[in-house]
Parts: sequence; C-alpha cells; structure tokens
Amino acid sequence: MLKMHVLDTIYPHSRNAAHGVEVPPGARLLFTNGQTGTMPDGVTPQSARDQAVVVFERLQAILQAANMTLRDIVRLNTYLTDKEDVQTFLDVRDHTMGDHKPAATFFIVKALVRPELKIEIEAVAAKID
Repeated sequence: MLKMHVLDTIYPHSRNAAHGVEVPPGARLLFTNGQTGTMPDGVTPQSARDQAVVVFERLQAILQAANMTLRDIVRLNTYLTDKEDVQTFLDVRDHTMGDHKPAATFFIVKALVRPELKIEIEAVAAKID
C-alpha cells in the first residue's frame, strides 16, 4: 500500500497532489514513457481537455497491462504547452484520479514533439502483489 505524505507543516501543494509518496518494500515499479492525447486511430483532439482525457485513458491501459490501476500511481510529470491549460488539466486529473494524490510536477514547455500536442504525461506506479 502506498503511503501518501500530505503535510500541514509546509506550504500546501496544489490540490490533489501529495508532497511525497512512500513505496513499500517489495513493490513492483512501472515507469511509463510520455503519454500524449493521440487516440488509437492516430487522431489527436484539438482541445486540451480532450487530450487530457485521452492521456488518462492511455495511462489506464498501460496500468491495466501491468495489473495496476490509477491508484497505484506514485508520481505524475505533466508537460503542458500553454499555461492557460493548467486548470483544464487539473479538472480532468481530479475527476479521473478522485481522492488519490500522487506526487506531481508541472512543466510549461515551448512545444512538444508534434505541434498539435498540448499535453504529455509520464507516470510512475508501484504495487505489491
């Protein structure tokens, strides 16, 4: 079981993110590559909201292949190309993740590998079988 550290003795993190996540001994680790909002048919939705939904669907598929769920995510690194999309991403993340609070870092970058991409997420997950 992951142990989330959300401290009230230091400045609070943005909503739905832990200050730290402790992985128990013996846990399997899964590291994803950067997941983008491109659907299986190769189409990338135009909106950041729709791309975020696709990213989380892709992450869920990868986790499922490893017999894991979103609740096993320890860390999310999120890359956005527009600071205006942060709130939109947070809304999708919070809806998708529920009360699960992985550690998280956001980066605002000039561009991603393809010009239509607005978001990319790397995840680390851990689970004891």
